[in-house]
Amino acid sequence: MEKQHKVQCYAAPLEGITGYIYRNAHQHIFQGVDKYFTPFVTPKPKKGLNTREKNDIAPEHNKNIPVVPQILTNKAADFIKVAGMMEELGYKEVNLNLGCPSGTVVSKKKGSGFLADLEGMKYFFDEVFSQVNIEVSVKTRLGVENPDGVIDLMNVYNAFPISEVIVHARVREDYYKRPVNQEAFAQCLAISKHPVCYNGDLFTAQDIENLTAKFPDIKAVMLGRGMIANPQLTEVFCGREAHGDSTSVENRQGLDYVRWKAFLDELCYGYEHIMSGGRNVLFKLKEVWSYMITFFPESEKYGKKIKKAKTVEEYQRIVDTLFREMGIV
Repeated sequence: MEKQHKVQCYAAPLEGITGYIYRNAHQHIFQGVDKYFTPFVTPKPKKGLNTREKNDIAPEHNKNIPVVPQILTNKAADFIKVAGMMEELGYKEVNLNLGCPSGTVVSKKKGSGFLADLEGMKYFFDEVFSQVNIEVSVKTRLGVENPDGVIDLMNVYNAFPISEVIVHARVREDYYKRPVNQEAFAQCLAISKHPVCYNGDLFTAQDIENLTAKFPDIKAVMLGRGMIANPQLTEVFCGREAHGDSTSVENRQGLDYVRWKAFLDELCYGYEHIMSGGRNVLFKLKEVWSYMITFFPESEKYGKKIKKAKTVEEYQRIVDTLFREMGIV
């Protein structure tokens, strides 16, 4: 069946990885992301946001990037305050995190822990939508322990003018390891009065194609670990022509590793610019490589070398050697 609309691609927030340095480098080198969601900001009573959070959402750090700030809280007053700040900064949408499965978050009844209190969520949304002027989207899971109550959960969302519901097709207890539940997601899609975005275990363009063929009514897909591993994933799915040097070397998968190298160099430069000490820079780069390495030849060998690198200079020599062996200067 031919799709009646273009399925949008969103970049999921991954704490510690997809900050503004990553977003800028990715947006500069690759195409196909319609929205980048920030790692969540957590309002603190009487303190607001910390310096890192302020830097991450600062407009000057997100020029010409379609960014949606994500907020983690279960207190309407805190959400309203931060949403107001975002509006003043020029943002048109904020996202409520109802999906984080972290034990420390859930123990405070935030993230997916808030899903256990549907009545509390109703009071929360009542207050929020009486005072927030910009769009509010929600990123949710299917429930806490099982998806049996997913219809009741979706009916809560249906009662409010939420701009979009992003559904991670797992319950909190699944974390990220158990299989996604597309049957429960189908229930969400069928009952939702709002546009629905799918999130969960989309690692290849074929995964996205299969999903959108199965659920032609979804508005968007959100890509997390799959896009960190393959930063070109949105291009492959969207079928957009890769921009860049016409002499780019491409492997049998159609991946343009010249631009991958440029992306990694830009990441390294960006982290060095804002961080003191090579150790912190290496930590960031190694975390990205832990996802990307499987797309490279001799991944085990080079994965170990990158992991053992002690300095940024040593890291750069290893990465340069890897790309040189692939025929990429």
